[in-house]
Amino acid sequence: MKIYKMSPLSTRILSGLVYVALFLGALLVSEYTFIGLITLFGILAIYEFHKLIQFKNVIPYLLYVTLVGFVFYMPKSVVIIPLLALTLVASIQLIYRLYSKTELQSSKYLEKLDISIRYIVFSFCFLILIPYENGVYNPYILIDILLLIWVNDSFAFLVGKNFGKHKLFESVSPKKTIEGFLGGLVFAVIAGIVISYNSDFYDLLDWIIVALITSISGTIGDLVESKFKRQVNVKDSGNIMPGHGGILDRLDSLIFAIPFLFLYLHFII
Repeated sequence: MKIYKMSPLSTRILSGLVYVALFLGALLVSEYTFIGLITLFGILAIYEFHKLIQFKNVIPYLLYVTLVGFVFYMPKSVVIIPLLALTLVASIQLIYRLYSKTELQSSKYLEKLDISIRYIVFSFCFLILIPYENGVYNPYILIDILLLIWVNDSFAFLVGKNFGKHKLFESVSPKKTIEGFLGGLVFAVIAGIVISYNSDFYDLLDWIIVALITSISGTIGDLVESKFKRQVNVKDSGNIMPGHGGILDRLDSLIFAIPFLFLYLHFII
């Protein structure tokens, strides 16, 4: 009996479809299925990140599960503001270390614990809060943001592959180009404009700004995770998704962009 073996491309496509179906299904079924899925994703991301920085500690897991319940039942708590500030400061620190060409991770125990909490745990908590508008669950907010990320990534790849000549950040991600980045940015803004005409929440300018935030911070998030992986000489953060890698590999752009998007959507608009 001949056993059919899937090609790497077929495996990647099937794995990607399962991931998209799972994510969208959880979003659309109810807020509880969405929170359950993101809680699971967050736990897996913490595990993968700990492998990247060679760190073992149960505190980030316990804190994450506790905060998931807290932000769900008390989304308007005053504690949200300092949590957001700590997360944004962590993001800015990572951007500085990325562009100053210093190591992202430290050998110190407390610094590894700190970056695990502020970069991974807090970001996933804000990801849970993103689909809420004035306390009402609206899955299409996050679906539209995911669409912007997909458009940005797809056109960054297509434009970069066909027209890319100038490297964006060769030491971290040799394949990324400035042309690809600009192509992804432009098409993400176009997608934001299209979304604004089919959305009953947020106006045209808001969606353009959301597209810009998503594209720019998402690209930086991808570079940050690439540098973490390069420092330990691994290709993927995990292997839970055949052909794609780990949860962090799929969500690196989103979790880095989320604190900036939350700041804009909940405190600036």
